[in-house]
Amino acid sequence: MSIDINIDAAELAARLGKSVADRTAIEQLSDEFPGLDLAAGYAVQRVLREGAGPLVGWKLGVTSRAKQAQVGVTSPIYGFLPGTAVLDVGAPLDTSALIQPRCEPEIVFVMGRDLAGPHVTATDVLAASAGVAVGIEVLDSRYRDYRFTMADVVADNTSAGRFVVGTPVSPTGIDLRLVGVVFEKNGEVVATASGAASLGHPASAVAWMVRTMAADGDGLRAGDVVLSGGLTAAVPVGPGDVVVASIDRLGTLELGCK
Repeated sequence: MSIDINIDAAELAARLGKSVADRTAIEQLSDEFPGLDLAAGYAVQRVLREGAGPLVGWKLGVTSRAKQAQVGVTSPIYGFLPGTAVLDVGAPLDTSALIQPRCEPEIVFVMGRDLAGPHVTATDVLAASAGVAVGIEVLDSRYRDYRFTMADVVADNTSAGRFVVGTPVSPTGIDLRLVGVVFEKNGEVVATASGAASLGHPASAVAWMVRTMAADGDGLRAGDVVLSGGLTAAVPVGPGDVVVASIDRLGTLELGCK
């Protein structure tokens, strides 16, 4: 993986890490380092990953075709999920621990066996999954006002903050493209979607990630949790807010904020 010789991945990772520790947003890295491209972004992310402790899984971003067209990319991006990001069902989100949290509903895959390689398909993903579940991802960009390029957000581990996952169910007999999604905040419906909002099929998004990871010798392992991409626009949250994600056949999940 190449990186601009003027860009020090460890230095940029340290800046992002300090932003997290200080709970203070910074300007996007590409303002100072215009040579920051996707390859450099992933190099920064890898430094963060190496210092993150045990991982529990992976996450996808920019899986909407419309969003890709809007930001000028032709494929999603991905990041990692550290164990420190996990929220228990029923536990509140401590918004004071984050900078600018936003929530979005996701279809989550729980892997039943390892899956790796450059030719993995959506069918392979479904066959390797022990279950699928409704999830809520809490995004938390380290960049002021969520202003960033694709390379910036990749470096920032795709704005990963926290996440919560409901009880998994078998994917057998469920067409994940067609499941309806309703997202509520404080009792009001704020967005609706279908599973197809994630790259046409959420398993296709996961398959893309596995194929891409293969170039670096990475893959999914049994037990990994995979957030397959936000299905609606992300909604800002603060103390006292409650968000609810409901997905047909998968269930309903509530997250309260303090």
